[in-house]
Amino acid sequence: MKSDKQLQQDVIDDLKWDPSVDCSKIGVAAGGGVVTLTGSVPSYFQKQNTERIVKRVAGVRAVANDIEVRLPSSTERTDSDIATAALNALKWDTSIPDEKLKLSVSKGWVMVEGNVDWNYQRESAEKAVEKLTGVKGVTNRIVVAPHVQSKEVKSEIKAALHRYADLESRNIDVDASDSTVTLRGQVRSWAERKEAESAAWMAPGVTQVKNEIIVSV
Repeated sequence: MKSDKQLQQDVIDDLKWDPSVDCSKIGVAAGGGVVTLTGSVPSYFQKQNTERIVKRVAGVRAVANDIEVRLPSSTERTDSDIATAALNALKWDTSIPDEKLKLSVSKGWVMVEGNVDWNYQRESAEKAVEKLTGVKGVTNRIVVAPHVQSKEVKSEIKAALHRYADLESRNIDVDASDSTVTLRGQVRSWAERKEAESAAWMAPGVTQVKNEIIVSV
């Protein structure tokens, strides 16, 4: 197991290595596998992307993202401008059923609501909005609507996990009840934990995934 000091340094090094974020004003603390991020970044996308970068570092078991979004004056936008840009972003992404979604904007914070058939559509909608200039935060209230249920959803998910080359699927238990899937067990990294969750979301009829998998380091 890495020491707290080594984990902190690995996170700092990876943030410096990735050109997609400005880490000059980001503070990093580590303790017991939990990484706490503080400071500020110039966009909401950078805040979210910083968290994604940290989660890929070996030894990270959880992230507390306390980074503030401080927009430069040049990127300030009115709520009306942000709403218009967000609607266009949803419309221009062919993976998103924009006609099923509604959004509201208050002081730069965007809330997206509605129903979609698949979780990837829910995630795509959030990612499309978070990159827009002037956005300070996103609340994703999109619901994955249930559709045709598969009686073999558990076995289908297990089979999918076995197909993933980089995933220790033998340490993952799958429980399916109605349209909810619960994952339990242990994996070696946060990336594997996310990969298992993504596999579960791909099963037809799944509207909720409870990821209780532990990252063991």
